[in-house]
Amino acid sequence: MGPLVYVMGPSGAGKDSVLDRARGMLSGETPVAFAHRYITRPADVGGENHIALSRAEFALRRAHGLFAFHWQAHGNDYGIGREIDAWRAAGLTVVVSGSREHYEKMAGSDPGLHPVLITAALDKLQARLRARGRETADAAASRLARSDAYTVSDARLVTIVNDGALDAAAEAFVRLLATLRYSPGVRRRA
Repeated sequence: MGPLVYVMGPSGAGKDSVLDRARGMLSGETPVAFAHRYITRPADVGGENHIALSRAEFALRRAHGLFAFHWQAHGNDYGIGREIDAWRAAGLTVVVSGSREHYEKMAGSDPGLHPVLITAALDKLQARLRARGRETADAAASRLARSDAYTVSDARLVTIVNDGALDAAAEAFVRLLATLRYSPGVRRRA
């Protein structure tokens, strides 16, 4: 079973940017798959590459067990598809972008789980939320207020501070992935 890298952090930390840049740094032969999220948010809102679902379609998929896990935040439903189970069974390292609150509920439930916190200084979070323009000023303030609301207490946690050059944070993430590729128990194709 391949490792599951669970990436989380406050809004504005640059999680999507770090993951996108890291994806571009990996060779096509690197056994890493980045999962997309299913979100009840229009596809054209913000910069995240996600699958937009209506609330009804999300509920239908949830009722039929099509999500490996799901949560609610910021007025939206978020889910990671069950397809990640097949990817992990094939020996791939799977990267998901999750929620700190959801992580606290599921921590320890998977021995192959590797938590990663991507964060940034409060002034950077504020500037990035303002620049991306996805939320109203009130919604951005609410997201910013949540930046310190959740503390992840897990000895396995790796923290990447995304305050400087994007490439530095992405390279740190790629280095972490390289250590997981050869973890015991990961099946690799010859």
